[in-house]
Amino acid sequence: MLKIGLALGATTLLLAACGQSETTTTTGETDGPIVAAPESPMNPAVNTDGTQTGALTPGASSFTSVQAREAIEKAGYTDVGELSQDAQGVWSAPAMRNGAQTTVSVDFKGEVTAR
Repeated sequence: MLKIGLALGATTLLLAACGQSETTTTTGETDGPIVAAPESPMNPAVNTDGTQTGALTPGASSFTSVQAREAIEKAGYTDVGELSQDAQGVWSAPAMRNGAQTTVSVDFKGEVTAR
């Protein structure tokens, strides 16, 4: 019983010591490293402005096949066939646009390009 009481008391003291914090006055200084963030992303992962450069960028794609299909259809393609993803992360599928069939690809940035 004495051992349990000592163990409980020691645990209580340790927890109390860990929970104490020093009071500090705010002087405008920040603890830890200060990191400056750029005004805009240096390399945006997703094409958000809607412009198409016509060049695919290889990279690990976080798009699912459903999301890739939606991007292709949003770009004006219809009758999108079976999607496949290559080793560089680019999704591709046959699709129709303006009555012509072509192969359409989507890179990890969301860029839709006919090949």
